[in-house]
Amino acid sequence: MSKHERWNTLLELLAATGRLEVEDAAATLDVSPATIRRDLDELAEQRLLVRTRGGAVPQGVSYELPLRYKSSRHASEKQRIAAAVAELVHEGEVVGLNGGTTTTEVARSLALRFAGGGARETVGAPALTVVTNALNIAGELAVRPQIKIVVSGGVARSQTYELVGPLAAGVLDEVVLDVVVLGVDGIDPRLGLMAHHEDEAGISRLFAERASRVVVAADSSKLGRRAFARICDVDGVDVLVTDEAIPAEAVRELTDAGMRVVTV
Repeated sequence: MSKHERWNTLLELLAATGRLEVEDAAATLDVSPATIRRDLDELAEQRLLVRTRGGAVPQGVSYELPLRYKSSRHASEKQRIAAAVAELVHEGEVVGLNGGTTTTEVARSLALRFAGGGARETVGAPALTVVTNALNIAGELAVRPQIKIVVSGGVARSQTYELVGPLAAGVLDEVVLDVVVLGVDGIDPRLGLMAHHEDEAGISRLFAERASRVVVAADSSKLGRRAFARICDVDGVDVLVTDEAIPAEAVRELTDAGMRVVTV
């Protein structure tokens, strides 16, 4: 198991239990207690957790919103998808993230991938700039000094923590993105990408219009599912990252439409 994988697992265990003990974590991950201590020390340096005698606890408020928001449905698939999406993002890029459980996992994977701060030649330049309309994602990443956070304005939707409306659109109209990672409620080769609510769909559409590359992060349960509001056609998407349960016919249809499909 790589360090990146250990860190993801440790943070997931911490989110689920509220506390980590070194000996228990070492047994769960089948590594030495010394390795776990080093991992926890490095995660604490990145403000991803707080070290305690013999273990660790969550890093204050940055865990509270995501914990209330986190969904257990398809959790392992979403974590694998998020790790694969993070590998598509390059140091120094401007990344857009809309709201959702999968994009929340993407934000966590980005925080881990760029935890070292990167190797930017310009002193003080961020390893990554993230533009988001999701309050929970902003809350998690705001304490990461290596990541610059830009949050849209707007009216908060309590169900998804997303900021929507004209104020959100006004901010997104003024930015240029290298890549946007979209979470969606439905994907259909003919109908395109969809969301349950028209205001969220409108912001996601604007994210896609402002980006040079559009990546969709969605588990296979979203394929063939319909939702009320349309975001864009599938030919407006560069890459779909999903899990291996996606039907082969769906992969063919999406590929024929010009989309690259990555399964994990």
